[in-house]
Amino acid sequence: MNEIYVTGHRNPDTDSIVAAMAYAHLRQALGDRDYTAVRIGAINDETQKLLDRFGMEPPPLIKNMRTQVRDLDFDRPPALNSSVTLDLAWRTMQEGSISVLPIVHEDGTLYSILSAGDIAAYDMQTLAHNRIDDLPLFNLLSVLEGNLVNEFGTNASTISGELFIALPQNYEDPALTRPDTILICGNQPELIQRAIDAGVNCLIICRSDICPEWAEAGRDTVIISTPLSARRVSRVIYQALPVERIIKKKDIVAFHLDTYLDDVKETMLESRYHSYPILDEQDRVVGTLSRFHLLRPRRKRVVLVDHNEAAQSVPGLEQAEILEIIDHHRLADIQTGQPIHVRNEPVGSTNTILTSMYSEYGIMPPPKIAGLMAGAILSDTVMFKSPTCTKRDIAMAQRLARIANVSLEELGKSLFSFSTDKSTEELFKTDYKQFHISGQNIAVSQITCGDSQPLLDRREEFLELMRRVKAEQEYDLVLLMITDVLKEGTFLLYVGSDEVIRQAFNANPADNQVFLPDVMSRKKQIIPMLTALWG
Repeated sequence: MNEIYVTGHRNPDTDSIVAAMAYAHLRQALGDRDYTAVRIGAINDETQKLLDRFGMEPPPLIKNMRTQVRDLDFDRPPALNSSVTLDLAWRTMQEGSISVLPIVHEDGTLYSILSAGDIAAYDMQTLAHNRIDDLPLFNLLSVLEGNLVNEFGTNASTISGELFIALPQNYEDPALTRPDTILICGNQPELIQRAIDAGVNCLIICRSDICPEWAEAGRDTVIISTPLSARRVSRVIYQALPVERIIKKKDIVAFHLDTYLDDVKETMLESRYHSYPILDEQDRVVGTLSRFHLLRPRRKRVVLVDHNEAAQSVPGLEQAEILEIIDHHRLADIQTGQPIHVRNEPVGSTNTILTSMYSEYGIMPPPKIAGLMAGAILSDTVMFKSPTCTKRDIAMAQRLARIANVSLEELGKSLFSFSTDKSTEELFKTDYKQFHISGQNIAVSQITCGDSQPLLDRREEFLELMRRVKAEQEYDLVLLMITDVLKEGTFLLYVGSDEVIRQAFNANPADNQVFLPDVMSRKKQIIPMLTALWG
């Protein structure tokens, strides 16, 4: 319930994944156990390669931050078995000041819902009739606080019959001594003997001494003694029925813990129930939900790393509570309902900022985490060749490499040994981001490698995919940066206006392609140029 999710952006790169892991580890090292690293996209080959090298598992995948039933402060009343008595159910409601109880099977799965109104409605119905059928004897003894008087009663499982109270004025009523009778009486030895001789189905003796001979008599009669009064017995006997006898099992509306709040509201608008059972992944009942629980929902809490733009963040972010942002990109459009901690610095990697934070808190990252962070800095700065790279990035990467006992040069080369044995779409989505700039919607994908030729050989495949993406997503411009570390430049493939490319990058494109020397960074060399053009 108190979990705080640390997440990078969609289609996460190495810096994004490692930043989430590193920050969650830092908070946990400081005693904040609620922080959990997550991801909102697939792990790319480069990141997986780095994780495998240091023996680390990727963060779990989450689909969105929409509020779910599990995030609400719902009720957790006792869940009663369908065989319990109405008396026990009513007492449970009274003791807990609740009006609805979930009724479950033996395995904890939902049987039905019992409300105080159900019990009251049944109680009123008993005023119009006085017959009871197949009442479990064990239940009856429990409700009456009674004891069996004769041995015959030990062989009976249920009782049935017309219910009568033996009053002086109706002693001679033949119904009192019919076999199909449940007779309630007091200290009335003569009538009791007549009832036993007649073989009534059940004889309930209230507040009376028991004659020893009755224990040997009554071969056809269940004889029960109780400390309750006859009037009290006449009412509570109906409460000995199992709850399954009076509740409906059809048309039960229930929600699961993973059900989204929006869907809950829609369902509640279409129904009139006061309370709804909540089920876990195994369909076991874990609580109940009412309309007032929706008034102040407890939102998911999230820390954003390596981004601060809504289009790049987790779906449903508007329903979450943002606690903190740690980033090295331009400030974008994310809004919060209250002041938060924001750390935004002009460096080449989010992990450079996090390395400083570890140092400020006096905590040394363990070798595996340090190795991941060093690799992330190398990845985001393209082995320190990106114009976004600063002296701090280099210094922090060197510090982390010493902790992890790795060579930065060897680590960088292993990261950028790129495999093209993938579909065009998989390659294109490796590091893919969307931007909204001055009314223009654009998509920019970047593939960083040590040898660009295998990718350029598939140029037409990429352009065909980009045209389809542009049409389906209604983009104004779609770009693919094939960044060659060794050539220290980027082959830019584009689908959109030739004039935009010509003016933005002062280049002469041909056949939807242009080479941009010394361009290594999407953040600092592509997006700013387009922003300046359209701004």
